[in-house]
Amino acid sequence: MIEVLWHGRGGQGAFTAARILGAAYSFKGEGFFALAFPSFGPERRGAPIRAFTKLSNKPLHSRSEIKKSDYIIYLDDTLFSQDSLNTLKENGKIILNTTATYEDTRIITFDATKIASEILGLRVTNTVMLGALSAFFDQVSVKDIEFAIEKAMPQKLWKGNKAVITAAYNALAKGAAA
Repeated sequence: MIEVLWHGRGGQGAFTAARILGAAYSFKGEGFFALAFPSFGPERRGAPIRAFTKLSNKPLHSRSEIKKSDYIIYLDDTLFSQDSLNTLKENGKIILNTTATYEDTRIITFDATKIASEILGLRVTNTVMLGALSAFFDQVSVKDIEFAIEKAMPQKLWKGNKAVITAAYNALAKGAAA
């Protein structure tokens, strides 16, 4: 099972990204199963939230929180702590929306806010981070995510979200191959 933990703030779309990732994986066909679910504290805009995506080739039933993740994705770098490294599985990666850099090769950083601002005219990075994840997670491609967006979002949002996914993938794909 592949487990992805999303960190964001209320209103940033972490749960939406978790759902789209699950859809992108499960729409691949028979034998692809996904669960996505949120964990909220106080339900208000700006409050820290976590969302979870579990992906497997067997049916999934457990909605328990993820203890050790293959990927941890931070939409907001103010939520990041080096302690997160303790919750990664072996060979796990943290994908962090930030302009900061870190020596640890398990921490992948890039400025998702810049991509979102330039393409969408908004600072909403959830789909940007899906594109970033696809650069490192070979079981979900940009095309898979685009298909899921067409199923999960209104048509008026397709073009911009597809563009940020591709931009993020392209920004990180060279580093992923290294």
